[in-house]
Amino acid sequence: MRKPLLLLLFAAMPAAAQTPAVDAARAAGTVGERYDGYLGATAGAPAAVRSQVAAINIQRRALYSRLAASKGVSPQDVGITAGCQLLARVGVGEAYMWADGAWRRRPAGHGAVPDYCR
Repeated sequence: MRKPLLLLLFAAMPAAAQTPAVDAARAAGTVGERYDGYLGATAGAPAAVRSQVAAINIQRRALYSRLAASKGVSPQDVGITAGCQLLARVGVGEAYMWADGAWRRRPAGHGAVPDYCR
């Protein structure tokens, strides 16, 4: 993962791109960050929240595509890099997903960042 790409990525990300419903779903563990830089919704998330997650992911995809084009890397690489940073922000009790596709909840005293991000 390239350090300058990280700085550009997070300088460009909006500070409050989530809605109150998504924030509540995150706190409830039905929405969480994914390893690939996108938000995910668990099976228990209401349809309205899933729709909002999809809208947020469209914005993220557009950002990742713009940054990838400007840096000569793939949007997937940008997403994975973003995923590492977003997983580092997961709060205690919040849900997150690694590349194995399993949802987890961050316990106190443990991070949510996979080894390949370090």
